[in-house]
Amino acid sequence: MATVSKKEMIERISDQTSLKRVEVKEVIQALLDNIITELVQGNRLEFRDFGVFETKVRAARTAQNPKTLEPVEVGPQRTVRFRVGRMMKQRVLKGAHRFDDATGLPKDAAVSSPRPGRAQVRPAKTT
Repeated sequence: MATVSKKEMIERISDQTSLKRVEVKEVIQALLDNIITELVQGNRLEFRDFGVFETKVRAARTAQNPKTLEPVEVGPQRTVRFRVGRMMKQRVLKGAHRFDDATGLPKDAAVSSPRPGRAQVRPAKTT
């Protein structure tokens, strides 16, 4: 299993659309920044069929120092929780979804042109 970086995702999306890498990077970064901003404000973000981001407060508890085995008080902590949506769960569980080699998209996916008069899908780069 490989790790995919933000840079690699930007390149893939740029290759699949008619957008330049700089434009894709700006959109992705704006999306991530907005997700963080909403979570900081305590808002819940729901992306239908994808999943839900929300913050949760963990209660204060007594933990144990692993070296000294002495009890340590840990205060309440705020954390981010992600719950997987229905469609994502189904697709991940099914696993081997058939993808088009040229675009990297599922074969049954329809790609609409982001701008009138521009190509719908560019072929993926071959290395």
